[in-house]
Amino acid sequence: MVTIEFKQAVGRVYLDGGLTEDGKLIRKSKTYRNIAKNADADSLYKALEQLAQLSNFPFIGAEKVETSNVIN
Repeated sequence: MVTIEFKQAVGRVYLDGGLTEDGKLIRKSKTYRNIAKNADADSLYKALEQLAQLSNFPFIGAEKVETSNVIN
């Protein structure tokens, strides 16, 4: 039987870095490691939003990226 085993999760914050000469958005990101496997969406979003406030750039959004091992 094949199973999926949680390995790690990171939270990624996206920030508005302004515009290029062409008018395209410059999107900057910052990654925070060691996010709990069972972190609920509201708490994680609020925490990442607060961490984004430490930056000089406006907050755009956030995501949780999980890595897993597929074990046979």
